Amino acid sequence: MKHPFQPSETLSEQDIQNGLAYVIKDGVASQAMGILTGGAFLMAFAINLGASNLVIGLLAAIGPLSQLIQLPAIFLVEKVRNRRLVTVAAATLSRLCWLVIAVAPFLFGPEAAITILLVLLVAVSAFGAIGGCSWNSWMRDLIPETVMGGFFSKRMRIGTGVGIVLSLLAAAYLDAWKKFLPDEELAGYSILFVVGVAAGLLGVYYLARTPEARMVPADEKLHIFKLLSQPFQDENFRKLMAFMCSWNFAVNLAGPFFMVYMLRRLELPMSLIIALGIVSQVFNFLFLKVWGRYTDRFSNKSVLSICGPLFMVTILAWVFTTMPDVYILTIPLLVLIHIVMGLAGAGVSLASGNIALKLAPRGQATTFLAANTIVNSVAAGVAPILGGQFADFFSSRQIDWTLKYLGPEGEFSLPTLNLQQWDFFFVLAFLIGLYALHRLALIKEVGEVDEDIILQHLLGEMRSQVRTLSTVEGIRQMVSFPFVTLRTAVGNMPPQTPAANTTLEPQETESDEEAEEPTNRPARQ
Repeated sequence: MKHPFQPSETLSEQDIQNGLAYVIKDGVASQAMGILTGGAFLMAFAINLGASNLVIGLLAAIGPLSQLIQLPAIFLVEKVRNRRLVTVAAATLSRLCWLVIAVAPFLFGPEAAITILLVLLVAVSAFGAIGGCSWNSWMRDLIPETVMGGFFSKRMRIGTGVGIVLSLLAAAYLDAWKKFLPDEELAGYSILFVVGVAAGLLGVYYLARTPEARMVPADEKLHIFKLLSQPFQDENFRKLMAFMCSWNFAVNLAGPFFMVYMLRRLELPMSLIIALGIVSQVFNFLFLKVWGRYTDRFSNKSVLSICGPLFMVTILAWVFTTMPDVYILTIPLLVLIHIVMGLAGAGVSLASGNIALKLAPRGQATTFLAANTIVNSVAAGVAPILGGQFADFFSSRQIDWTLKYLGPEGEFSLPTLNLQQWDFFFVLAFLIGLYALHRLALIKEVGEVDEDIILQHLLGEMRSQVRTLSTVEGIRQMVSFPFVTLRTAVGNMPPQTPAANTTLEPQETESDEEAEEPTNRPARQ
């Protein structure tokens, strides 16, 4: 008797549509878990445990470096040749680790909990890498290439909308918890993590119900070095990996320290930090559909050529949030940074994931995507470790550039540039990002057009958005869109009837990570 995870010989159009619906629902559940167990809440949890700058850097590095597990995962997927089974098993183990993280401070104390957090995050990320390796290949064969950009745009938009609602609720919950139980702040984060685990396990259930077509048989049995050398022999894919490697190093050199910077240097309250994050998510949501349409209509590279420079400018802009301390333009500048970072990040996340899927040859997606992930993970993992290691070194160093006027009537000084501690990383990340954009220009993709054409369409789109939001009805839609998104997510769930799986093998599965970040991409993290 065939087991319930047995791949199907072929998938009908109805099978594919049902599968796409389940992939969206898994994306919503995974996004919910990512919001409740990651980002600002994870960093705040670690800071409350007493984490140092080096520990913060290690926390940011664990995820990318654990993607090196994709190397043996390639052979696991090729050996088992059942990507759904591998993904479901790995995701379940990954998400259950969070239960131990949630209770560690109360069972072992805060100091020991930091070590446990680091160790279990390695396990979480390792299992996530195994699941991500098989999930990438699985999605490459399940999702039609002609709708890939629009589909992942829709998946990310729904997940982002749900994430905005959860961020608001979680921030309100933590503020209330801190108000009534100020001495038990860690317990509030632990409960949040447990709720996140429940959402993650719901996502595993949807994964288990997603159909899988049988993998294309390999032409020959390949050895490890020959297997991994294939992506590097493909000149265009090699250029893609060079771009992604330098880009991830730049982003991860600065990104993990944004929240630490706001908490420690700017001394902002958590509620304001979460509010800024929601501003970014709102614009991420609004532009995902735009970028998804453009990736399908033009190319992923064309979208990256617009969004990449915008994203790098936002990293450099962090330097000017202090002059040299908090000043009148700090909050407005932070709001502007998060707006641009949200709309540009939407395009980068969507297009960078899609271009890797598109350039990976069909039938060889597992090897190509895993090699891309491994190379990028080294860069993304080394960057925050260097940042954490040198954060204290740069804390005692400063570059101050002040314009001074001396005259008979007195003296006038105008601070123009002041670099302290994390500012050095922001400037360096910007420069490396410029190099990454140079590498992007060397990649060839079918359908790419000049960025001027994209800008013309984008300006038209923005004028349309402004006209919509300038009306009373537009304002009402902007305020209510998170709740509309929740209804959309529910509406996308097809009825669970036998007719929905007429050509699939029996789905007698038990209820069903990051599948990150990322907000993490469409690659599962």
